[in-house]
Amino acid sequence: MGKWKKMNKTMSVLKHLEEYGSITSWEAIKEYGATRLSAIIYRLRNDYDLNIETHLVSFIDRYGTPSDYAKYILVKDED
Repeated sequence: MGKWKKMNKTMSVLKHLEEYGSITSWEAIKEYGATRLSAIIYRLRNDYDLNIETHLVSFIDRYGTPSDYAKYILVKDED
């Protein structure tokens, strides 16, 4: 099993991406206690060579200020 053996936050996020296709910081915090999602995504991209796109989602916060958050999307090979 090697590097895929341990179910840590990185593997939990990967499993989530494989099952649902995308993840946001709020989902990562709520579901897995992963507060550093961008670091996990960096690791998945670089150490595991996965194609994960970042899409910015715009919204208006509770104070009426325009803002954005990242939605990470796993791009699956068409093979």
